[in-house]
Amino acid sequence: MGLLLPLALCALATCCGATSMPQPVPKPSLLLPRGCNDSDVLGFAGFALENINKDRKEGYVLSLNRVSDAWQYRQDVPGSLFYLTLDVLETHCHVLSKKSWMDCEVRDLHESVYGRCKAMFYVNKPRRILYLVAYNCTVRPVSRRKIHNTCPDCPSPSSADLSDPRVLEAATESLAKYNKKSTSKQYSLVKVIRASSQWVFGPGTFVEYLVKESPCTKSQTSSCSLQLSDSVPVGLCRGSLNQRDEDKFISVACDFFESQAPAPGEANPAATQGPANLPKVEEPQWKGPAPSNVPSEAVPKGSVQYLPDLDDEKPGDSQAMGPHEAFPVQLDLTTNPQGEALDISFLFLGPKEKKLLVLPFPKTLKHPVECPGPAQNTSPLVTPP
Repeated sequence: MGLLLPLALCALATCCGATSMPQPVPKPSLLLPRGCNDSDVLGFAGFALENINKDRKEGYVLSLNRVSDAWQYRQDVPGSLFYLTLDVLETHCHVLSKKSWMDCEVRDLHESVYGRCKAMFYVNKPRRILYLVAYNCTVRPVSRRKIHNTCPDCPSPSSADLSDPRVLEAATESLAKYNKKSTSKQYSLVKVIRASSQWVFGPGTFVEYLVKESPCTKSQTSSCSLQLSDSVPVGLCRGSLNQRDEDKFISVACDFFESQAPAPGEANPAATQGPANLPKVEEPQWKGPAPSNVPSEAVPKGSVQYLPDLDDEKPGDSQAMGPHEAFPVQLDLTTNPQGEALDISFLFLGPKEKKLLVLPFPKTLKHPVECPGPAQNTSPLVTPP
């Protein structure tokens, strides 16, 4: 009996201690690996990239080259938080055009800009919610040295600074040619955003620049005020100026952005619907219902960082740089390994509070399933290490 009493007291103390222990905390092991070529993952990656492009105000639309990594964290609240790593390529479309990345052509290899995005994407299929929680991207131009080794005659990128007389001349003269052809509206230069040069039959300069409507029309006389309007850019023009002796050869083409402002009393479709043309992608996509309306409070947090050519940072030794040095993309809403709660009540109807538990973005977990997925452009020159 004397031996049984201490054992009973010990068992009782153990039970009491167990009830007073805190709830188990989330650990990285709760992150489930997902296949990078899985149809659901590809669909969510496509929606995430659509939202990244819509959130931006500068630069060109990014296109999905491949899914590099994917993890799923299932929540107590119905739904899952996906941690996606996407390899991306820059297209010819400016983000102000509001075009889907699937409707935009990626750039030729010699002028490619490529990189990596990390995104946290919340998915709730029963409630038809697809919500980009946060994102960050890092992109760089393709190595000029490597391009020159394979294509020495390809155009070479140059500074888009208007202090370069060739860039200024190409932009102003090509825009003047467009205005001369225009029947009514006239346009003025906002800024040059890309420039390159090439020797054709003489020096050639190629420019891409944003334009906005000029307060003057073609029918107005010289008495028109030449003050620039306060309107936002309305189009992207591509111009070239090639010179042979005293002769100049000028070309120009402009793409004008569709107005995103809804008519009075009319809802803006872009704010209430998912990307309508997502199913056009030839790869398998998510077959679930269209996402529900996301209120204006649901503003994703993120940015796209543009870095110089790797050869400019570490000449002749860019191969020695690891993936984190070459494309440093950080996305941590928290550094707490136990995770932190994020209020997502605005995504749901009703007064009940909804919390999303966010863990730090996985960094060292080994992916046991097939990743990265197949790339659209398989050239090693545009694939992050």
